Amino acid sequence: MAEVFVVPGPSGVAIRDRLRQLTAGDEEVLRLVGDHLGSLAARDLKTRCAAGLEHDSERWAERKRDLTCESSSRWAGAITKATHDQWSLARRCQLAHIQSLEAGVRTLTHRLSQPIGEQGTKRKPGGYRSEQEWFAKSRRLHVLSGRLEREQADRDAGRVHVVRGGKRLLNTRHNLDAARLTEADWRERWEAERWFLAADGESGKRYGNETIRVTPDGEVSIKLPVPLAYMANTKRGRYVLAAKVAFGHRGSEWADRTEANRAVAYRIHYDVERARWYLTASWQKPVVKTIPLEAARAHGMVGVDTNADHFAAYRLDPHGNPVSDPHRFFYDLSGTAGHRDAQVRHAITRLLHWAKRCGVSAIGIENLDFTTEKTREKHGRRKRFRQLISGMPTGKLRARLVSMAAEQGLAIVAVDPAYTSMWGVQHWRNPLTSTKRKMSSHDAASIAIGRRALGHPIRRRTTPPHDDRSDRRGHRTVQAEPDTRGREETRPRVPGSRTRSVHPDAERTRATRTPRTVRDVRSAQERVQDPLLPTDQER
Repeated sequence: MAEVFVVPGPSGVAIRDRLRQLTAGDEEVLRLVGDHLGSLAARDLKTRCAAGLEHDSERWAERKRDLTCESSSRWAGAITKATHDQWSLARRCQLAHIQSLEAGVRTLTHRLSQPIGEQGTKRKPGGYRSEQEWFAKSRRLHVLSGRLEREQADRDAGRVHVVRGGKRLLNTRHNLDAARLTEADWRERWEAERWFLAADGESGKRYGNETIRVTPDGEVSIKLPVPLAYMANTKRGRYVLAAKVAFGHRGSEWADRTEANRAVAYRIHYDVERARWYLTASWQKPVVKTIPLEAARAHGMVGVDTNADHFAAYRLDPHGNPVSDPHRFFYDLSGTAGHRDAQVRHAITRLLHWAKRCGVSAIGIENLDFTTEKTREKHGRRKRFRQLISGMPTGKLRARLVSMAAEQGLAIVAVDPAYTSMWGVQHWRNPLTSTKRKMSSHDAASIAIGRRALGHPIRRRTTPPHDDRSDRRGHRTVQAEPDTRGREETRPRVPGSRTRSVHPDAERTRATRTPRTVRDVRSAQERVQDPLLPTDQER
């Protein structure tokens, strides 16, 4: 099992606002600047990919000098940095693809080595069902082995395959009818995605950015490249847009940075579908110091089980006991990316508000990572399951939850997801199900996640045999701390009545039932003795 840890807070902020009331001249300038800088970025990306692993600081400086004469030193710095980040991202994706191919080859090799019809276990899969399936998988093994060799050769040579504008949009060009686009519509989207209108911030400069400057009152101005300097409408080769921005979210924080001349990066983006221009402001912030794990557990925990269509949450006290009823926060991951993101943000907002009302300091969640769980070699014909885990935005969801929880003063505790669903159903589903409470497997898994985040075992205390219970009846499920002495011993004998109306230390002075036989009368007299009557010895 991986160790439980508190997830670090966010290290950056990004806010966006629409550029309204742009004139036709403003849009023409933005298109020309974006197209010119985009061509420079494409050329620089080609140079960076050709350098491969032999690239160093001298070649980086040479690339920047070549771009400066056609733009400016700051534009050239932003382009070279974005190009290097894109090349690094392609390298990481290449490594992930190689690891996925290696996992598929290992699985196929193992299953092909097993006899046909061999049953598998929980740890390792068995053989294939028929000779036809065995033959088809043997051919697929050769295909994956060839792909793996090519990808490994490209990685050793430092070659990456990058498409400015996106590979998905590039392939859409060959399927315009299926995408319901005309060639002109596709061309407009392709050009907009290849534009470059982004500038890094610089502390100490006016309003934190010399290339794309935004004043505290919302005025936006752009430093034009050298070939387009003739289009400037103000001094020093700058163009001031007619539109003004007003950031509603984190607007005060952004204004404090701009007034203090602290670095703020800006990016201008054109949404082709809506025909709107947007300005995105971003800046770095010190990583939020997370609270210690003991402090996060002090007031209990909210365990959250992430599913394809909802969050299943359950509140637990510091001792690991479920409190109240389960809660579910639904969302819909169908539709466009913007719709999915809005659904996730709305569900997370409701989850955080409920956690604040509960009075807890942290939320326990699984440290999910489906990078090794998507291969069809592992899951075989379970196509719907593969689509299910592929459609869950685990990385984006975790980043969004951490960022939004930090603003609410809540910590996120990540736990190992192993056996949470299995043990949750086994130990918590039936005991908590009643006529007024319906427990699902996801609700039980949220309890298991919360208990693991609190440091308690998921499994309930094992009930001893019937004859070894101290009260000789009932179901003993007392939850004791692991360090409690005598936690496995029998219950101590409490004298007196078990009712709430009589103190436990009070002696019983009357029989609980009427004796029916002589033997019962004698036993009752021996068990119940009036202290005012003389005993046999006194007589």
